[in-house]
Amino acid sequence: MEGKKGIIISGSVVGAIAVLLVYLGNPANMGFCIACFVRDIAGGLGLHRAGVVQYLRPEVMGLVLGAFIMATKNKEFQAKGGSSPTTRFVLSVVVMIGALVFLGCPLRMILRLGGGDLNAIFAIAGFVAGIFVGVFFLDKGFNLQRNYKQPKYDGYVFPALNVGLFILLLAAPAFLFFSESGPGAARAPIWIALAAGLIVGGLSQKSRLCMVGGTRDMILFKDNYLFLGFLSILVVSFILNMAFGFFDLGFEGQPVAHTNGLWNFLGMTLVGWASVLLGGCPLRQLILAGEGNSDSAVSVFGMLVGGAIAHNFGLAASPAGPTLNGQIAVGICALILLAISWKNSEFLIKNKG
Repeated sequence: MEGKKGIIISGSVVGAIAVLLVYLGNPANMGFCIACFVRDIAGGLGLHRAGVVQYLRPEVMGLVLGAFIMATKNKEFQAKGGSSPTTRFVLSVVVMIGALVFLGCPLRMILRLGGGDLNAIFAIAGFVAGIFVGVFFLDKGFNLQRNYKQPKYDGYVFPALNVGLFILLLAAPAFLFFSESGPGAARAPIWIALAAGLIVGGLSQKSRLCMVGGTRDMILFKDNYLFLGFLSILVVSFILNMAFGFFDLGFEGQPVAHTNGLWNFLGMTLVGWASVLLGGCPLRQLILAGEGNSDSAVSVFGMLVGGAIAHNFGLAASPAGPTLNGQIAVGICALILLAISWKNSEFLIKNKG
């Protein structure tokens, strides 16, 4: 699968699997949601106590391991890291807070629109606006410095951790938490969810699928390669949602969603901006971590902690809308992003000096 044909096929398969996962038990319009699933894992490990979103999602383990298998097969696995890990951790916390104010990652944003949720239009507008801001700073020389080759075993650590998480899920020891109601209790069978993650992880590694990268490349280089991937996800999810009777066009009453357009916009503005600075969307960070990139593994840990923070401090939105704490957090996160963007943009610093 090379070139545009490959990314279209990959996106189509991702869209199809996402809808099938909903049919098999996942929450509506949430066949995949990296932010939501990582948040659920944080809850399953007891890092937050929001009882309706606690479960070790095997889709996440599958994504990482699928990428690891594909990268190893194609001799693309490479242990590397050391590029501003603390800054990446903070950026990933910001990504999660923004995503949970909207109630979805960029992938779920597209899947929500494919299911008829028009609230996603405001999120897409914010997402694109955030990417434009991030691209502005890229043009001003933003970078988080180079990474370095690491011992090969270092690259194996994160995939191994995901194997361990899956074993824990199967063993279900008493110290894990499992939702008995709400989105965390809606789940596809374990082995099917793992297989879905493995397929999507492998395809995403091969095609370099990235929600942020598609828009960024269109802005910077007029290159629609990655953009075609998430367009394919949208089209196929729309078709299959119609076929299964899941499609519900409108703003009101959408599953795990709220109708506050302003905060849908602003939440995803944070996600777009921070993800450009990180070099990829939450899905892409999981895939890169599976390829041996410890910087992306740090980003995933940041998302895990961000999910816990969002629920422990009442920042995450609900179908009733965003919380006051969440709105304040969006403002604080925007200031954090501005500071990080400015201080790491060499042309802005040079001109100031």
